[in-house]
Amino acid sequence: MLKNLDPVLGADVLHVLRSMGHGDTLVVADANFPSESIARHTPVSRALSMDNVSAARAVKALLSLLPLDTPLQPSAGRMEVSSSASDIPPVQAEVQEEIDRSEGGPTPMYGIERFAFYDLAKKAYCIVKTGEMRFYGCFLFTKGVWSAPMG
Repeated sequence: MLKNLDPVLGADVLHVLRSMGHGDTLVVADANFPSESIARHTPVSRALSMDNVSAARAVKALLSLLPLDTPLQPSAGRMEVSSSASDIPPVQAEVQEEIDRSEGGPTPMYGIERFAFYDLAKKAYCIVKTGEMRFYGCFLFTKGVWSAPMG
């Protein structure tokens, strides 16, 4: 264990978060998402695992370290519900709460049509698969910048 790090963040995930640069994207995927086959298209080439946690719990841990690229651009996307793009299922509402908490205020997610989401996921830096069993628990985050004081 390390001090001040969320214990659900494993070594592989920490390495990827540190390796990503400004503008790189990370996918948080539910258990039904084709994580392994899509991850083969990414620079990491394999899905990283956070199997034992919900999407909201994974996002909470990831955003404790990952700066979002806001307010410059929308930086948090969600897979739209196929039957109704404007529907926000509970899993997405829970993740929205974690994003807003992390960003210190409302930071709305933008919708991404399901098949467009798969295409964007193939261009992501990596895929993080969770144990989320609910449908539409898939999200795309764009890394921003962080300026820590020197000295």
